[in-house]
Amino acid sequence: MKYFIIAGEASGDLHASNLMRELRKEDTKAEFCFLGGDLMQSQGGKMIKHYRQMAFMGFWGVLKNARKVLNNINECKKAIVNFQPDVVILVDYPGFNLPMARFTKEKLNIPVYYYISPKIWAWKEHRIKAIKQYVDKMFTIFPFETEFYAGHNYPVEYVGNPSVDSVDMRPNQQQSFEEFCSKNSLPDKPIIALLAGSRKQEISACMTRMINAALRFPEYQAVIAGAPGIDPGFYKSLLKDKNVRIAFDQTYELLQHAKAAVVNSGTATLETALIGTPQVVVYNVYFGRLMLALKDIFVHVKYISLVNLVAQKEVVKELIAHFFTVENVSKELDNILHNKTYRQNMLHEYALLKDSFGGPGAASKAAKKMVEILGAVR
Repeated sequence: MKYFIIAGEASGDLHASNLMRELRKEDTKAEFCFLGGDLMQSQGGKMIKHYRQMAFMGFWGVLKNARKVLNNINECKKAIVNFQPDVVILVDYPGFNLPMARFTKEKLNIPVYYYISPKIWAWKEHRIKAIKQYVDKMFTIFPFETEFYAGHNYPVEYVGNPSVDSVDMRPNQQQSFEEFCSKNSLPDKPIIALLAGSRKQEISACMTRMINAALRFPEYQAVIAGAPGIDPGFYKSLLKDKNVRIAFDQTYELLQHAKAAVVNSGTATLETALIGTPQVVVYNVYFGRLMLALKDIFVHVKYISLVNLVAQKEVVKELIAHFFTVENVSKELDNILHNKTYRQNMLHEYALLKDSFGGPGAASKAAKKMVEILGAVR
């Protein structure tokens, strides 16, 4: 069968590539055409557009790049028409993917599957209307999503969480701390990992505060997780003369060896928890005090980090908007690094969180179910 897959971010590229691998196991004649990244490309098929050409954040980011966005949409539509897939599989990225779902159903009447639901349980709940109308099957990755969608009379297929798979299969798990330091020319000092995100806008918005907080602990070394596709020169322009190293393409290894992490809210918070690294979660919000005051109007969840959302309580400290300061981050790092009871409680909650997902195999379960459903309707 022919699969057209759309992933618009680094995390989507990772999870979509795992899904492609498992689809090929279930369907030896699988053909792929996609918008995605290098990991998807490694699974074979034809890439139409790299996600780096699609990563525009926020209203102003989209507005400033309106022509590029429109070109991406049109190019994607043409590619779907030309490829004539048996199914279009969408991976998160709702601002782009939901219009593609509508086009695919209304103009081509091709089945549409969604792997990794948009976070409509947090904001923009009105998107449920488009999902019910244009998405044939939703494959979810958080247990609480089943109940959420049931409340909208829309049954979903929970397949487990792909971050469990990614962490379980991560490379170099037997690597020693000494080997990691030697590979990256790092001194023999304990590490505070800094994960600022995968896009230039979010990295530049939070990196300086992350660094300044970590540098308050001179007995530790701060190491940045270099995001794929981000030029080293961009990080160096933010670092200026600060003594902070960067480790590219080694985020999991960095987390494995770090004593603590400062993590920009996103999938990385969950991956950090699954690896078992105590963390403080941060998130920059422009006009912070005002936006936080308006939060309850637009955001329908109590927490922003996936760790706390799944646990349904505060496991990790969230410092957002005007609470995201160097002083607050350093205070939380001090707790994580020096308060043994506090640290151990976080690690205990991490273990419970991991158990709640039911083990690895999300991509495999999703692929089997997709091929099963497609085979039944052909």
